[in-house]
Formats: sequence, C-alpha cells, structure tokens
Amino acid sequence: MQLTDLKGVGPKTEELFHKLGVYTPGDLLYYFPNTYLQFDEPKLIANLQEGEQQAVAGFIDRDASVVNVHGLRLTSVYIHDLSGHMKLTWFNAPFLKHTLTAGHLFIFVGKVSRFNNQLTMSQPKIYKTEEYSRKIGTLEPVYAQTKGLSNQAIVKAVKQAFSFVTPEEDFVPAKLCYNRQLLPLRKAIAAIHFPESLEAFSAARRRLAYNELFLFSLALAMKKKNSTQAKSVYRITRPPEMDVFFQKLPFALTKGQANAIKSIEEDLASGFVMNRLVQGDVGSGKTIVAVAAMLETALNGFQAALMAPTEILAEQHYQKISALLKEFQLPLRCILVTGSLTAKEKRLAYEAIQNHEADLIIGTHALFQAQLDYARLALVITDEQHRFGVNQRKELAEKGQRPHTLVMSATPIPRTLAMLLYADMQVSQIRELPANRLPIKNAVVGENYRNNSYKFIYGEIQKGRQAYIICPMVEPNDTIELENVTEYSKKLRSVFPKDVHIACLHGKMKAEEKENIMNQFLHHDIDLLVSTTVVEVGVDVPNATVMMIENAERFGLAQLHQLRGRVGRSGHQSFCIFVDTKNSENSKKRLSILSSSNDGFAIAEEDLKLRGPGDIFGIRQSGVLNFSIADIYQDKDLLASAAEDARYILSQDPNLEENENIELRKKLDEYRSESYTL
Repeated sequence: MQLTDLKGVGPKTEELFHKLGVYTPGDLLYYFPNTYLQFDEPKLIANLQEGEQQAVAGFIDRDASVVNVHGLRLTSVYIHDLSGHMKLTWFNAPFLKHTLTAGHLFIFVGKVSRFNNQLTMSQPKIYKTEEYSRKIGTLEPVYAQTKGLSNQAIVKAVKQAFSFVTPEEDFVPAKLCYNRQLLPLRKAIAAIHFPESLEAFSAARRRLAYNELFLFSLALAMKKKNSTQAKSVYRITRPPEMDVFFQKLPFALTKGQANAIKSIEEDLASGFVMNRLVQGDVGSGKTIVAVAAMLETALNGFQAALMAPTEILAEQHYQKISALLKEFQLPLRCILVTGSLTAKEKRLAYEAIQNHEADLIIGTHALFQAQLDYARLALVITDEQHRFGVNQRKELAEKGQRPHTLVMSATPIPRTLAMLLYADMQVSQIRELPANRLPIKNAVVGENYRNNSYKFIYGEIQKGRQAYIICPMVEPNDTIELENVTEYSKKLRSVFPKDVHIACLHGKMKAEEKENIMNQFLHHDIDLLVSTTVVEVGVDVPNATVMMIENAERFGLAQLHQLRGRVGRSGHQSFCIFVDTKNSENSKKRLSILSSSNDGFAIAEEDLKLRGPGDIFGIRQSGVLNFSIADIYQDKDLLASAAEDARYILSQDPNLEENENIELRKKLDEYRSESYTL
C-alpha cells in the first residue's frame, strides 16, 4: 500500500512525507509525536504565570484594531474577566478583526509574558467556548514537520493509517508484560499518537521506552556473554620510547588521563582481549589517551586503527598524530582512509596497509570496506562510539584476529547509569580539564536579552572569533513556537552586517553538504553557524568562542553541557549564553545549575535527580544513544528493570530458541543490524 492511497495525500504531499523518512502507511504508525499540546481548564487573568503556555477565558473589551508596525500588520485586542485585563496581539492576521468583536467570549491559548507591566499573549490560538470544553483534559500530538506539510495534515494521515495497517506482533514475552504491567504493544502505539489522557500517554510511552531498553539490554547481555575473557593473540607491553614520549609532552597529563593510560596498558599486556570505554568530559583530553594506546601498539610491531564519525574529524586526528610522529621522530607511518579519496589514492592506501607499510590508520567507515585488508590489526579505537552501529564496529574488528577495542565518549554519564549502559565494558573516566583551558563563562538570559547577545557575538566576531547559535528545530512548526534554524538564519542576516558570513546546518541535509559546511566553519569561511544539535558531537573548532542556545529550557542539562563543549577548546576565553524563553521558576532553577558549573559529571548527576518520568513537553532530552522514545535519565528505573528482564530471559533460553521467544529473536536480529547503540 502506498501513501497516495490515503485520502488527501497526492504525489506532492507524498514527497514531503519522504523528507520526514515516511514512505508507507506503516511508517506513519512509528512516526511518533515529539511533543503534545495539553488542554487545561482556563485560568483567571490574575492567576496566569509568566513564561507558561496557558489558557484564559476572556470577554473582548472593544473591536480589534489593526495597525502597521515596521511593515507588519499588527492586530491587537484587550480582554477582561472578573480578575483583570490583558492585551493580545497577532502579526499579519488582519482577518481576525471580523472575529474579535466587542462583547464576545473566547478561550485564548498562548505563552504569557509581561510588557510595560501588563500581561500579554502573542499569537495565541483562539477557541470558541464549546469547542475548547471538548478538548479539556486531552492531549493533541505535535509532529516534526517539513515546509508545506502541516501538523494537521500529518495527524489526518496517521489516523487513516490505523484503518489500513495493523501494528506489528508483540515480541516481548507475555510473562514480562504481565510482571511489569506493560500495555499491549498495539494499544501503546495507538495511545502514543492519540492519548485520551495524560495517564494514557504515560502508560504508552512507558511501554515503548521499555521495548527499546529491553532490546538494548538483551543485545548487550548477549555481547557480554560472547566476549567475556576472550584470549588475545596480541600481547602489547610498554616500549621504552613511550617513556621519552610522555617526558617530552609540552603539557602534564591530568590524573584522569594518567589513570586511563595505565588501565589500558594493563589490559593490552594481560593476554586477554581489551574492551574498554574511556568516558571523558568535553575538552578533557581523551585524544592523547587514544594516541598513547595506538603508539604503544604500533611500537610493538602491530597496527592500530582509529575510526571517527566524520571525515573532518578523521582528518583532524590524522593531522595531529602525523605532527606528533614528526615531532618525536618516531619510526611509524600514519595514513588517512576516507570515502572521498580517489580510486588511485585508495588503492595506494590499501596496499600500504596490507603490506604493513602503514602502522597507524585513521579514517571513517571506509576503514571496514571489503577491499581493505590489514596486516596485523591489534587495536581498534572508535571515537564517539554511539555514532557507529554495532555491525560497523563488528566489521572493523573482524578485520583482525579479535583485536583489542577501545571506545571513546565525550558524554559524561552518572556511574549508576554507566554500569547498566556499558555492562560489557571496563570504564575509565577522565573528569579533569587540562591546565591550559579557561573555564567557560556562562549566562542564563531571557528573550529580551537577545539584542545584547547579538551585539556581544558581533564583538567576538570583530576580534576574529566565531560563534554557534543552536535552535531546537529545523523548520517552523505550525503548532508549537520554537526557534528553528531555517527562519533564524534568515533573521540574523538582517541583524548582522553583510560582512558577517552566516550559514545554517541541520540533520536533514545530505552528509556531503553537512561535511562541507563544517569544513568551511573550521577554516573560518563562516563566522556564525546556526545549527540544530547535530554539532553536539563534532569537529574541534578552537577559534569558536561563543555558543548561544535558544529555547534552552527544552533540553536536558547533560545535552546542554555537551553543546557548550563545542567552545572553550583553546586558550581564548569562551562564553555560553542560554536563552530561557520560558522564564519560569522551574526553568531558572534547572539552568542555574549549568551557569554555576562546568563539570559534566556533576551536571549529569543533577540531571538524573531533576528529570522525572513522563515529561512530554520537551524534545528528546538525553542526546545519549539513538533511542526514539526512551531517555536514559528519565527512564533510569525502567532501564534497570529491562536489564534485569534481559538477564532472566537469557538464563532461561540462552539462544532464544523456545517458541515463545521466536518473535523476540527476529526482532533482536533486526535491532542488532540497525542499532547505533552498541
């Protein structure tokens, strides 16, 4: 069945759905909302809270007025109830003048703010009293959109899809569903789209989050079972050249770096296959730990490979390592392998690796191509390990005879969670920052501080520096008001002088286009980059000194800290501006934790304490692992339950061969082939 079989979906609309990754009616069932509108009882004007999205019932004082302001047509009206008055405004909606006439009663829903000591709402939605009363207590789904495809059109298509498509069979064993009091899968999928109440949403979300966490835990447990204490054919000891290397480094290792290197050396010399995670805060200096492991491996006569998620990052690693080899006059050859090499360059690189003329191999996913054979691959390092699928890393590891594995992550995760997420690995943590790094200066500001922020950013650009501005969305959404990359970058071009080079970046771009933009930013062809969170893990741009994050209250603290880590990567003083558009007591309290601390591990612990289950009004929060529903902070207790259930199932049926587990085995195989979480 095609999308065009749905009423109202023609070829043009079908193309728009394709942009969202939706190709069939079945895909629509799994295109989950990313937030919801909640319809509460209207409040009295006197009880409205600034910064919150709320409903108010009001009588119109007099007919709406329409005036021209800076080329825009501004419609405004005053309303009242028994407790007070307030002003409402709309841009480019003069037609409302015929609706908003004196004496009529409406329900208005919007974000409450204060201007000139008067409560106001800008762009509120308008409902007749009978219409709104039917919505009270319900939740309305809000989907990620693309230009030309409204939320209403997506809702209509999803409703039709349920009439044509049956959701998949339940793959979680019935006894687990019973013990954990989980909703049936089909009921959960329906309820996540159209929950009848907040309780119904919470139950649906809990079930779908459990599915992800259970499959993750099951795959992890099987991986651990298959890799525990495997003997290694590569016994690597510390060569004398490394003593000279560490002595001549232009900086002293931090305690965390030294401890991580010591643990890795013990693993490499143990006679067993190493499987270790180095978890370090942003800017903590994980690269030198990886380099030390690679050098020790190569000086023992073996090969070491480092796989980075992007070509730019791979090239940065290659340049740094090549410079170190030259500086310390080490008799080793480093080579770069990426997808953009010409056919001749690839052939020469492959020959050098196969003939062991290359000792240190840096690259992207191109490192595990079928044509590439290694001579003596003893160590595989993956940078930003959650960006690679399990099959990608497995293919690279299979290039050698069970090589040692080292994975790097810049995501500080509380130890209680790390024990569950990385149960199959030994974990080293680097908590301190190198001595030459200046602490980032932080500020939490409201929307009225934007112009001052722009002036500050321009001041840094005039000094020759660069800046990021982060928005939570790619394109406008007709249902929720959040800053988006597309419109924001256009707005900035009218704010900043023409000599400021502005570009935008987001996840819907093709990989080649994203890579090109980041390369331009790295080489200072771009001064100001407006981006979504795709830069959360990425290339090191030492010249970038300002990070401004719009709608900061919509993100989890740990993810905000990750984003902030894109600046402060040089000796220049760096700054992070968190724009709190909600400006509520709760958002101020949360963001104050970030403004007072640059310690990622401490922030992650606070995030764990503050995050509650069932938070439906923010975007996906953690930014850790590619779960579509689950959040490791919000669902920490559910993760523990899922891990316990995975261990139980495997203790009863180690290979998932029993009849009741056949569907589970099929789903697990599918998950492991697609997963970016292991």
